[in-house]
Amino acid sequence: MGYSNLTAKEVFPVYEKPGDVLTIEELSIYLKIPKSTLYKVVREGKIPSQKVGRHWRFLKVAIDRWLEETRLEEFELKKDIDG
Repeated sequence: MGYSNLTAKEVFPVYEKPGDVLTIEELSIYLKIPKSTLYKVVREGKIPSQKVGRHWRFLKVAIDRWLEETRLEEFELKKDIDG
């Protein structure tokens, strides 16, 4: 699922308040992955992101949701493989 074309309403429901906005450096630290890996994932549209001018920005709430979705997808895939 690509995330680069999501609307604000899809990423940020009305009932939630805006949270932290992270830079690529901050998200790299938060996810504990190299910036080069993060740039690759962003370019592939695999992580919710927004380009502001020349800079990438990330809503922490959207990243947390993406992490949970990814974990659940991997669990379901493993469950299907293991039977």
